[in-house]
Amino acid sequence: MAKEIERRFHLKNEQWRDLVQGEWLKQGYLSVEPARTVRVRVKGDQAWLTLKSHISAVSRHEFEYPIPLADAETILAAMCPMLVEKKRYRIQLGPHLWEIDEFFGQNEGLLLAEVELSDEAEAYTAPAWLGEEVTHDPRYTNSYLSQHPWPNWGRDDVR
Repeated sequence: MAKEIERRFHLKNEQWRDLVQGEWLKQGYLSVEPARTVRVRVKGDQAWLTLKSHISAVSRHEFEYPIPLADAETILAAMCPMLVEKKRYRIQLGPHLWEIDEFFGQNEGLLLAEVELSDEAEAYTAPAWLGEEVTHDPRYTNSYLSQHPWPNWGRDDVR
């Protein structure tokens, strides 16, 4: 069974920018529930359908399947009222791959870093640019951001 274990953080500075180049992603959600999500993602000329289910704040079951790009584009246009658009940067630091997402569109200005782990208790070295951990705040999931854009949090009653 596929399992995703990750921790999510704000960034306190942009020292990481000189280390990497990013790639554009867009994704939409067909189902957004606390216990499960169904996502369509496009990266370049590739597309995937992803199913996730809740295990804990840090862990989820995750199943990802490639789908035709034309199908993904149609699904995003016809079935996903709001897209999550971001540029993803990958930085390998020791044994861990850090992914930094810079959000655009409805979530313009939000920057988040994630690290995937093999175990919930796995130790990792925090880079100097890492800020506050937000793993346990469900507002920072992409599925939540697809329905409640980050810039509106001060105006909306989202908690």
